[in-house]
Amino acid sequence: MEVIFLGTGTSQGVPMIACDCEVCTSDDPRDRRTRASVHVVMDGLRIQVDAGPEFRAQCLREKITWMDLFILTHGHSDHIAGMDDLRRFCDLLGAAALPVYSTAEGMVRVATVFPYAIGERPVAAGYAAFRLREMPVSPEKLEFPQGTIEAALLPHGTVLTLGLVFTERSSGKKFAYYTDCKTVPPVAVGLARGADVVVLDGLRPEPHPSHMSVGEAVGMAQHIGASRTYLTHLTHFIGHGDWMARMPAGVALAYDGLRLTL
Repeated sequence: MEVIFLGTGTSQGVPMIACDCEVCTSDDPRDRRTRASVHVVMDGLRIQVDAGPEFRAQCLREKITWMDLFILTHGHSDHIAGMDDLRRFCDLLGAAALPVYSTAEGMVRVATVFPYAIGERPVAAGYAAFRLREMPVSPEKLEFPQGTIEAALLPHGTVLTLGLVFTERSSGKKFAYYTDCKTVPPVAVGLARGADVVVLDGLRPEPHPSHMSVGEAVGMAQHIGASRTYLTHLTHFIGHGDWMARMPAGVALAYDGLRLTL
């Protein structure tokens, strides 16, 4: 299994507009964060999770050339705004609709923002087309020859986010991706147990009403007990070098362009 972090930043990105703080002016490329998304490859099956405003640039940077399905964790702008650029992958599929999985709220949001893209085929050459499907949640799962995708609902302010767990059939490798959440409920903790890598929302040092703080995320990482945990959706309050030095064993900060082979 391969995991590519296309982005690891928040809705504002880092550097932020009109900010000259130490992190926003940092020379460390790991402090340059586009909106959070991840690309997962299970035995050749390519799954894209979320598409923020920089999605096109992220794909060009990381040479993403194919996509079999798309999962939207929730309908907030920093996760949905780049979905129009999925049109190229519809072209590559032979002018066919791309399967798009989300929550009920997420599907409504996609249909509202991209009404021209809902259907089995693009309305014209070069347009996007989305075949909307509600993501099954545990104990149900998506089954593919290459592996399974399981989901649990995570609290995120007034909406619920999809927490996703990918298990590759050939290797048995397991990857959990839990972005944009205030906590990880017991069912999601259970799904993540035994994962080779877990990714958790770790917004900033101070508490936030709809995201886990760094301290909360570290505590949850230790509760889940994976050998490797990465924090994502990071604000400009977190400088990579400084905060990496503070992380306990087994916990690290993700950064744009990070590639993991499980």
